[in-house]
Amino acid sequence: MGYSAVPKCPPRGRGRDSVWQTPDMLVEIETAWSLSGYLLVCFSAGYFIHDTVDIVTSGQTRASWEYLVHHVMAMGAFFSGIFWSSFVGGGVLTLLVEVSNIFLTIRMMMKISNAQDHLLYRVNKYVNLVMYFLFRLAPQAYLTHFFLRYVNQRTLGTFLLGILLMLDVMIIIYFSRLLRSDFCPEHVPKKQHKDKFLTE
Repeated sequence: MGYSAVPKCPPRGRGRDSVWQTPDMLVEIETAWSLSGYLLVCFSAGYFIHDTVDIVTSGQTRASWEYLVHHVMAMGAFFSGIFWSSFVGGGVLTLLVEVSNIFLTIRMMMKISNAQDHLLYRVNKYVNLVMYFLFRLAPQAYLTHFFLRYVNQRTLGTFLLGILLMLDVMIIIYFSRLLRSDFCPEHVPKKQHKDKFLTE
């Protein structure tokens, strides 16, 4: 049975509300829908496409291969919400990681400026740890628990579960690098890839 690329009409009362006015999107991950959530997923997919093209055309493919793998998996997941209007809530939930990215970016900028001894850096590394747990690890664990219901099924949910499990591995690896770099720097190898701030 074929599917139309045009989004389905959302259930009554959902499409007109924003994400924050439609909290059931964070519970009814597969079926909940809102116009703002749908547009957010579309915009995010566009960002990943643009960033992927930028990495490839700028000759940074080898140095940034981890980001490329992440982007391809993210686009595969977001397209399910764009073309089939399914799991839009899941897409919105995964974008909570952007809150954590604020503090990761502050960390990166201070490392570039060699300001690791600054008080702000020391405070930020603890805030960063909390935000990483709240907005990356916790939502990822919640989504993984939800999608495990699709094991042994041949559905879109099974495909998304596969993507989610691979992202789980990447997030745990990044978290271990973050801990090692900020809290156990003596265990960080001297030779590093300077393009990846999470490995520094």
